[in-house]
Amino acid sequence: MKDFSIYLVPLLIPIVAIVMGIGIGMLAVYLNYRKRKEMFALYHQERMAAIEKGIELPPLPEAFFREDDKPSSPHGTLLGGLILVFIGVTLFIALYFMVGLSIALFALIPLGIGLAFLIYYFAVGRKEAERLEAERKAKALAANQPSAR
Repeated sequence: MKDFSIYLVPLLIPIVAIVMGIGIGMLAVYLNYRKRKEMFALYHQERMAAIEKGIELPPLPEAFFREDDKPSSPHGTLLGGLILVFIGVTLFIALYFMVGLSIALFALIPLGIGLAFLIYYFAVGRKEAERLEAERKAKALAANQPSAR
């Protein structure tokens, strides 16, 4: 009887990769849900205690309802676009010389997505980045000025 492990390992690699990939994704979703649930419960307890003591409640912060922890940066769109464009170009060149044009055309997918990111950045994101930078400078300037008493 032949050793079946040489046939079994190549079959297990994609199965394990798929199961682990889906499992890690499900774990991330579950942990994010649990974190948000605990955060809402703690905030609710704090608000109920403030109501019982008669303390005025501050409004809920806007970041409290956001899904992501950090605010998105317009420069992230530029970076993502540049990365995808270069991946698409590099993949196209490599596939063109290794396999041929018919397969290399699939590399135009990340290239097209990257170009869409770049178009968005130059149409909208750059203005947003300039506005955020101006707000940051204004806050820094206001923080550095002594208050008149």
